[in-house]
Amino acid sequence: MSDERGQSFLLVPPSTQDRIQGVLSARVVLVIYGDYKDPRSADVYNLIKVIKQELSASFGEDYLCFIFRHFPQIQIHPHAQRAAQAALAAAVQGQFWSMHDTLFAHQQRLENGYLIEYANDLGLDIPQFLKELSKQVHIDHINEDIKGGMQSGVTIAPALFINGNRYTGYWNTTELTAAIISDSH
Repeated sequence: MSDERGQSFLLVPPSTQDRIQGVLSARVVLVIYGDYKDPRSADVYNLIKVIKQELSASFGEDYLCFIFRHFPQIQIHPHAQRAAQAALAAAVQGQFWSMHDTLFAHQQRLENGYLIEYANDLGLDIPQFLKELSKQVHIDHINEDIKGGMQSGVTIAPALFINGNRYTGYWNTTELTAAIISDSH
């Protein structure tokens, strides 16, 4: 079961300001608040990737929209916020999801040197990437995600909302898929 109860509705509606896979007009919009250093966030993201593929194959590409919002828990994961900034710096260069996947795949290595290595591996403009990290140009976006999450009752990552309703079931393929499908009707 999810660790949280609290607020059960997403108070900041999905928008084009979010990091999106799919279309906002999809039958189901799934919003996750995650932390790149948190193993459960990675597990849930990987679970969602599998479910998204299965649902797209069954119902079409426009069935499920997936949105990732940043919720770095810096008190327990000091490198999570910097990793979130790296993902957003990569987004400016059209590589958010590639960096996102890389960060989750290498959760134990999120220090600055590794972030630069990942950016280089993705073919990013390194001077631009470094400038954005050093000037913390994406910190406001991350703080907005955190604030929106907190307004919706999020206190720990991962937290998941299906069509605006908090998911509090088990984090497994069967139950999450069932919740997504039942919410689409």
